[in-house]
Amino acid sequence: MDQPPAPRDNQQIQIRDGFSGGEYANMMNVGFTKEEFFMTFVNLFPPTARTVAKVMTNPGHLKRIIKALNESLRKYESAFGSVEEAESPKSEIGFRQ
Repeated sequence: MDQPPAPRDNQQIQIRDGFSGGEYANMMNVGFTKEEFFMTFVNLFPPTARTVAKVMTNPGHLKRIIKALNESLRKYESAFGSVEEAESPKSEIGFRQ
């Protein structure tokens, strides 16, 4: 069985044409199947909302993403102080678990 190539220390990351940079998201929906997680990020500014990104990944990579986010939040809070969790929306729209 062929092995995937080993990652290189100098791996080049390309940005696709037309990629304008970051987008602000203040709402996220998460769905999953046995094989994949689906995250939809939305910019919600009532009365409108706009999907700004969709990310699909497998459960193993999602665990690595969560670990990286937790570590980054820990470093942020060490530098700038504790972050209070944002209040949950009063309606069905918003972050859901």
